[in-house]
Amino acid sequence: MLLKDFTPSPDLHFWVRCFRICHFTFDPTAIIPTKLYPPKPETILHFFLRDAWAIDLPNGQKEYQSPITLTGQRTHAVKQYNGGNFLDFQIVFHPTGLFNITGISAQELTDQALDAENVFAIPVRFTLEQLQEAGSYQEILWIGENFVKSLLPSTNKQIKRLDLVTHQMWQLEGKGSLEGLAREACLSPKQFNRKFLERTGVNPKLYLRIIRFNKAFNLRNRYPECDWLSIALKCGYYDYQHLTKEYIEFTGFTPIAFHQLEKSSPEYVLGLTPSLYQSRVEW
Repeated sequence: MLLKDFTPSPDLHFWVRCFRICHFTFDPTAIIPTKLYPPKPETILHFFLRDAWAIDLPNGQKEYQSPITLTGQRTHAVKQYNGGNFLDFQIVFHPTGLFNITGISAQELTDQALDAENVFAIPVRFTLEQLQEAGSYQEILWIGENFVKSLLPSTNKQIKRLDLVTHQMWQLEGKGSLEGLAREACLSPKQFNRKFLERTGVNPKLYLRIIRFNKAFNLRNRYPECDWLSIALKCGYYDYQHLTKEYIEFTGFTPIAFHQLEKSSPEYVLGLTPSLYQSRVEW
């Protein structure tokens, strides 16, 4: 079993933030836990190599997803279901990476889970079959690298200042002013908002909030003994009430209640949480 982020090769760093392998195996008689997945600053191409994956729709119905699913930037928590032998290979794009590869407005993907075969110009089914036949995690990563490289020849590889600024927003962990970021991108605030929305699927203010929330979420999972006020201040919130307001908006739960739910997630039940968050965040 494994839940780990892998750094892509240097020539893919501009487009791909990481490759992620999520492999859960449960006893056939076990009740498989579900996961309430919070919004993260991510757009992901999923390849489901074993059992199916499903999510709850806004109307409460469960919807099984395509074996190759593209999930856009999420703005709210989504309940997810996986099978007892679940192997999900994820290509996690940088904020503007998918837009630069496909040219598709990220607004069309926000809070959506789409069949990726309807999105990419090249056949992706063959890549799925290769991944399903892979004999090791390392081979899965190699296939994933080659797949992304196959997308790039038709891509305009010119790096724009706005792309660099979106990377900077991630590196600064949600800090910085919108006016300053617009200046860095050599755009007016109105232009910056419009172009950012097209490339990431959300406006820059909301994106900064999601980055900051994600840091708080990761820190709590990394340091469960730490008090909430310290986490709130570390992540740039005014106080615990400010952090609570964000948790309720993004997940529907207070921080304490949401992280109690986390203890029933598949990765927590399987003992994969400590190593995952040790690799994702430090105090």
